[in-house]
Amino acid sequence: MDLLNNLMLGLATAFQWENLLFCLLGVALGTAVGVLPGIGPTATVAMLLPLTFAFGEPVTAIIMLAGIYYGAQYGGSTTAILINLPGESSSAVTAIDGHKLARMGKAGTALAVAALSSFTAGTIATLILAVAAPPLATVALSFGAFEYFALVILGLIASIALASGSTLKALGMIVLGILLSTVGQDSFTGDARFTGGIRELDGGLDFVSLAVGIFGIAEILRNLANPESRNPVLAKLSRLWPNREDRRAMIGPTLRGTALGSGLGILPGGGHILASFASYAMEKKISKKPETFGRGAIAGVAGPESANNAAAQTSFIPLLTLGIPAHPVMALILAAFIIQGIQPGPTVMETEPVLFWGLIASMWVGNLMLVALNLPLIGIWVRMLRVPYWALFPAIVVFAAIGTFSISGNPYDVLMVAVFGLLGFVLLQAGCEPAPLLLGFVLGPLLERNFRRAMIISQGDVTEFVTRPISGTLLLLAVVILVVAALPRMRTRRQVIFADAE
Repeated sequence: MDLLNNLMLGLATAFQWENLLFCLLGVALGTAVGVLPGIGPTATVAMLLPLTFAFGEPVTAIIMLAGIYYGAQYGGSTTAILINLPGESSSAVTAIDGHKLARMGKAGTALAVAALSSFTAGTIATLILAVAAPPLATVALSFGAFEYFALVILGLIASIALASGSTLKALGMIVLGILLSTVGQDSFTGDARFTGGIRELDGGLDFVSLAVGIFGIAEILRNLANPESRNPVLAKLSRLWPNREDRRAMIGPTLRGTALGSGLGILPGGGHILASFASYAMEKKISKKPETFGRGAIAGVAGPESANNAAAQTSFIPLLTLGIPAHPVMALILAAFIIQGIQPGPTVMETEPVLFWGLIASMWVGNLMLVALNLPLIGIWVRMLRVPYWALFPAIVVFAAIGTFSISGNPYDVLMVAVFGLLGFVLLQAGCEPAPLLLGFVLGPLLERNFRRAMIISQGDVTEFVTRPISGTLLLLAVVILVVAALPRMRTRRQVIFADAE
């Protein structure tokens, strides 16, 4: 009964006209940035973060930012299917069979399958979020300094395991993010640390400047350095509604993808990307006709699309209940919470029930809006690909600078956007992913604070981290994940060395 009452409260909040308006704005903008390669939800949310100061109600700002995130999952599939150009990394798998269907004259069917399976997954995952979040928050109330420290370590290690490329580079990005988070006043003593005598750094590095620079400006520099070829030739659209055989073929993959994505979405790092790849592999493995995959299989569209959209919804669970972001976008939304004076965690549903349940209900409303937006307006979204990048990037840079300056009115923050943009570009050119850096920066203060509290409680005895049941188990799991992630790469490296020696 409590769950029903809470959902009614959430629906009442979500259906307020201003929340409906900004939910629509969020999912429409999310679809647009999903369609346009080279922008993405992370950079968009980072650049819109300053606007959250202008919102009277925190729930309105969070609803809009959340809409951008899961809306981008929809938008990425449109160009993946029509022109074989994934707007989002999680849509890369959809392009394999989706574009083949488009070339077979079934572009409309592929788009409808993607939209319907995404809506189904989003709806089910929203219910899972509503049911699973309260008991998880209750469990989290029993966590102390030792357990939170171990949980943050587990989250950071998991993000390393899910990152593509070198494990060592991902670990380096985590460490760099944590080191950058220590700049400024010590939270225990109040002394300035690592500021180099620069007064503006006494309050620490500005999160918005770092996020906008690392993701927004660095992404622009990378696109300018490596111009992407965009093919405006579209596949011819056919009927949008799948026939009975197609509907029957999508039901199983949609449900399995939803279940898989709902579980993997909770993992830190790139759970939605992992979910789409894992769903495709699973559908091909269990299919009675695996030879159809890669040649226009409906299951190859329905499975990955449902998986990445379900993962996008459930990635809010660790953020809302534990205050731990599972994804760079979640880290940015965590910052939006903090900007509004709210600390996500196990008590947030008690202290901010309107925000908590309003956000959950808005996800269902937003998914409904996305179905209505994506199918009728496909032509508009795809025409956006014809906008030349030289016309887009100056507007993005100006918007980012104005937004950052509007927060504090300090030109120094705009300068830091440029500095972090150059740093991000250098890291990208070196093959390093900036996402672990952002997670390290966001979780660094939580890691340090709980470590120092634990040291005070245990009077400097570090063995308590492993002797306590929960923290010991979490740390052991982190070690196992790190070893499992590192072993395949080590094995590949050894094979390359031996091959070179021969």
